[in-house]
Amino acid sequence: MGSSSASAFKSVVGIIVTALIGVPLFAYLVIKLFTSGMATDVTSSTMTKEAVTARLQPVAVIKVVDGGPPGSKSGKAVYESVCMSCHDAGLAGAPKFADAGAWAPRIGQGFDTLVKHAISGFNAMPAKGGAADLTDDEVKRGVAFMANAGGAKFEEPKVAGAVGAAIDPAVRGKEIYASVCMACHDAGLAGAPKFGDKAAWAPRLKDGVDNAVAIAIKGLNAMPPKGGFSGSDEEFKAAALYIINASK
Repeated sequence: MGSSSASAFKSVVGIIVTALIGVPLFAYLVIKLFTSGMATDVTSSTMTKEAVTARLQPVAVIKVVDGGPPGSKSGKAVYESVCMSCHDAGLAGAPKFADAGAWAPRIGQGFDTLVKHAISGFNAMPAKGGAADLTDDEVKRGVAFMANAGGAKFEEPKVAGAVGAAIDPAVRGKEIYASVCMACHDAGLAGAPKFGDKAAWAPRLKDGVDNAVAIAIKGLNAMPPKGGFSGSDEEFKAAALYIINASK
């Protein structure tokens, strides 16, 4: 075999060897590059249940605090988060929850006295049961919840803004006037007596306030029933009285 043929043969062998070694090596390096950092060490602190859960939380997740915004805890929520620690087992002389015999003499002292003791502290019980962040109304709800379970019939203070919460009729009347009645009564449109105009309202009130309210509920002339207000008659009455009181 000539020297040129030998050289050509060596070149071919070199290419084949390079291909056999180089291609797998290249593939390995590529795989290593794209899987770098993917090895999982289950003993690592980053792989604990808590750490994994934290990483899986949605972006901007909102954590809801038990009991809602300040001042909104119900009596049951106050009991379960604060009072239960002593009243559930009757520790340090605390009357046990739902123990009518233990609660009877305390209920006999009246709601105001029980609330005063709960807010200021009494015997071994610290002020507000040790939960200084509770509002007075929340403490009252907690007292009512526990006492009622022991036989009382106290009423828990309503949460402001909650369904069923007491609303000042004058405040509600003003709101309805501003959203509905003002459209006509502010400027006296379509024969509507102007707000605060005593002379215009006098003949409409000659048969009494109740009669004027009843007419307004049914509607009169250009005014539709309740002035177009879609709420209850009781709510509309608050608006009517708000207008009438401003015109007496």
